[in-house]
Amino acid sequence: MEFAVAPTDTGALEELTIAVGEHRHSALAAGPGSGELVLFLHGWPEFADAWTEQLHALGEAGYRAVAVDQRGYAAGARPEGVGHYTLDHLVGDALAFAGSQGADRFHLVARDWGGMVAWALASAHPDRLRSLSVLSTPHPAALQRAAATDDGQFHDLGYIRFFRRAPGKAEKYLLRDEATQLRAVYNGRVPREIADRAVLRLSEPGALTATLNWYRGATNDGFEIPAGRITVPTLYLWGREDPYLGQGAAELTVHYIDAPYRFQIIEDASQWMAMEAPDEVIAHLLDHLRQH
Repeated sequence: MEFAVAPTDTGALEELTIAVGEHRHSALAAGPGSGELVLFLHGWPEFADAWTEQLHALGEAGYRAVAVDQRGYAAGARPEGVGHYTLDHLVGDALAFAGSQGADRFHLVARDWGGMVAWALASAHPDRLRSLSVLSTPHPAALQRAAATDDGQFHDLGYIRFFRRAPGKAEKYLLRDEATQLRAVYNGRVPREIADRAVLRLSEPGALTATLNWYRGATNDGFEIPAGRITVPTLYLWGREDPYLGQGAAELTVHYIDAPYRFQIIEDASQWMAMEAPDEVIAHLLDHLRQH
């Protein structure tokens, strides 16, 4: 498949360090400090630079766009032990990221695991959000419902059970033979430079275990995530070619939103749509942000 390759030169972006307690999170930012904050949360296995295109575009549009290397990903925020990766910690980190920028209320954009954090944050702290935008990840309750009724969706989430039940073994599997299996996760859809950079960082001692601890500490084998009904304006983008999160769960998400809601399918894109179809994703984000 051919897709637009996102520029990987992040030199024009600001490089920040955000302190959350004893942790130090590396981050990338663009746009004026006076602009409305748009906080970006990445998924697995990627870092803040996965949002490079979106940061540039939203910064140029006058927003203060900030993407953070989250807990376990940032070298200075990599505590040992599954207990440090519960959803309460991950949501608390996201709120602290926004607080570090002086934002009482902010726009939240997230993907994959970042999306799970975003759904939970939006349901528990709606007063903190101006808007919510989620890429790829359906509402957790919708995913639960789809997995319970669709054998295909249940099977497609098998990698989560493997990550949870095979500490150490999963890491060795992903990193063996020069990280062949870890690279395969990107399925050739992520620009080579970004994939290479992510693999290098995840090959650091303890890094991959820390990121997989999200699966081990923030959920269970049924992938239950405590997210309730959503009462903030929501945009949900789903890629038609997503290999893990099916259309059934995507379409069920509407039943958990009690606010203005738009569901948009991105054709010819998978879970990596921010890099596969950056212009389309940016257009939808800007439209949503301007409305709310």
